[in-house]
Amino acid sequence: MSNLRDLYQQVIIDHSKHPRNFCTCDHANHVQDGHNPLCGDRITLYVDEHDGTITDVCFQGHGCAISTASASLMTEAIKGKTVAEALQLCVAFQQLLTTEGIDGVVGNCADESISKLGKLAVFVGVKEFPLRVKCATLPWHTLKAALTGEKKEGCDC
Repeated sequence: MSNLRDLYQQVIIDHSKHPRNFCTCDHANHVQDGHNPLCGDRITLYVDEHDGTITDVCFQGHGCAISTASASLMTEAIKGKTVAEALQLCVAFQQLLTTEGIDGVVGNCADESISKLGKLAVFVGVKEFPLRVKCATLPWHTLKAALTGEKKEGCDC
C-alpha cells in the first residue's frame, strides 16, 4: 500500500512540476476561467471542440501542486473524447473525491466507476484532505462550465 501511495504522489508531483498542455490554444472555441478563492488557484481552460469531440485542450494559470496536476492529467484524459464522455469523467472524478467506494484502501478499485478513471485515480487520497478537494476539482468544474456554459460552477467553485 505504501508503494502505491508513493507512486500516486510521484505522478502528482511530476504533473505539477511538468504540466502537460500548459499553454494557450489560439484556436479554442471554448474558453473558461476558474478560481478557487480558498487558496487562490486560478485557471484558464482552452477547449477546441469540433462536431462534439474535444480535439485539443490546454490550460494556463497558477495554483498549488494538486490543482496543477489535476488540470494536467485532465487535459490528457479528455483529448479525443466526446463532450458527453468528458462530462461523464467530470462526474466520475467528483465522485472519486466525495463518495465512498474505495473500501477504505487507496488503490482498491472496487467501484467500477473509479477503475474507469485510469491515471486520474491518483487523486483518491485527496478526499482525506477536504480543503484540497476544491483544488483538485477546480479544473473539472471549469471544464464543465466551458462545455455547458454554466458559469456558476466554473468560477469561484
